[in-house]
Amino acid sequence: MSDIKREDLDAYLDDALSETDIARVEQALRDSETLRRTLRALIQERDRGEHSIGAIWRREKLSCPTREQLGSYLLQVLDAGLQNYIDFHLHTIACPYCLANLADLQALQREPEAQVQKRRQRFFESSAGHLHPGKDTRK
Repeated sequence: MSDIKREDLDAYLDDALSETDIARVEQALRDSETLRRTLRALIQERDRGEHSIGAIWRREKLSCPTREQLGSYLLQVLDAGLQNYIDFHLHTIACPYCLANLADLQALQREPEAQVQKRRQRFFESSAGHLHPGKDTRK
């Protein structure tokens, strides 16, 4: 019998496992018809709306910092408590959603200034046509 538990399958469906644990679960699923049946039953429960409080928290990302908070975390301008919480969330919990957001923000930080200015110019140009000086659009 596999050492994979229902909690592991829940985390697998929530994409809340490390790459190593994902590989371990997927190997166990290939090897065990019983485990595949358990996974199918779990998916059916979710489709019917039967959720645990933990699943709702993970799905709705209630404990995840906002993208703005992650950016402030990178700049280290948050108060110590929030800075420590985000550090815990990223490095101890290893939330895949927040780690992906953080990696994206880090990549943006490394962009050359010319590329940043070009992107800002494109944003401005794409919205400039929607702005009408002197025209009241609140009607």
